[in-house]
Amino acid sequence: MAKPLRTGRTTGSCASAAAMAGVRFLLTGERPETVDVPLPPGGVLAVPIERFELDNGGVRVTVVKDGGDDPDVTHGHDIQAVVRLEPGEASPPIAILDGGRGVGRVTLPGLPVAVGEPAINPEPRRQIAAAVRLAAGGFAGRILVTIEVPDGETIARATMNPRLGIVGGISILGTQGIVKPYSHDSWKATIEEGLSVARAQGLERAVFTTGRRSERFYLENFPETPETALIQAADFFAFSMRAAARQGFPEIVWAVFFGKLVKQAQGLEYTHARTHPVDFNLLAKRCLEAGIDPARVPAVRGANTAVQALASLEEDPARGNLLRLLVREAAGHAEWYAGRHCTVSYAVFDFDGRALGD
Repeated sequence: MAKPLRTGRTTGSCASAAAMAGVRFLLTGERPETVDVPLPPGGVLAVPIERFELDNGGVRVTVVKDGGDDPDVTHGHDIQAVVRLEPGEASPPIAILDGGRGVGRVTLPGLPVAVGEPAINPEPRRQIAAAVRLAAGGFAGRILVTIEVPDGETIARATMNPRLGIVGGISILGTQGIVKPYSHDSWKATIEEGLSVARAQGLERAVFTTGRRSERFYLENFPETPETALIQAADFFAFSMRAAARQGFPEIVWAVFFGKLVKQAQGLEYTHARTHPVDFNLLAKRCLEAGIDPARVPAVRGANTAVQALASLEEDPARGNLLRLLVREAAGHAEWYAGRHCTVSYAVFDFDGRALGD
């Protein structure tokens, strides 16, 4: 029997643990060997602390990133939090978060973090704030936290950050707080198993989502959907459609964000961001076909992300035509991968969960 793959901790959980331990040290003098970090979905994760160092009236706490059995480029590197306390009247305390050395800065639009801000994604921001407030107990005032990654600038060269306009370091990421080993074979097996269970329940329609967030948004819009109908297909576009055809599903729905829709409309079998990018020249061509104002098309061709491209068309009356065209293209590719045994429809969302198009 194969040995189960070991999970790891996200950079967001590492940063949260370092910040949490820093608060405890400044308030009590304690140097905990581990801290129980709150996770975004609920529950806690025990994270070991590597070291404490006094730092100009505060403390610098280091946690070593452990990616489990699916380590990324940050595996084994130091994730640090420099923590300072400013006593005051605010209760619960206010957490002020910044990025320092080795944490990237956002310079282009189209990302979930505003231009000029440190590249610490929204969920890790909330996780860090929750962690330091939990550690603060009855402290009132401000908790100043600066996240640093000493090797971050070097690490970032092996990521997509430079192309995305994130300069000076890595991003602090993690929607769940735990890194689950990403094995293509195991993920495909999970898709197959989910489809098999759904079919065994007598379901005629399966809903493929690209992850937990698209799944949640779909359920918010279609709460009557049986839980067993929902299959997290991630980037496995063609594989999922072929698997659905093998299981005899007559109907498939894809719940996606705009970027994934664009890639599926390109006909990409696999849609991972790093290895299979958006073809912005093709997207610009589709804009013209949909009747988008030609004056807007150069902004699409030069966009940094698909989301940025879509935002540049916010005021164009033909934007709905573009979405419908892309859905037709994507559905056509999906049905082709399924050998024409399935009919395919789409639910497309923005990052706030609003449905795009009709």
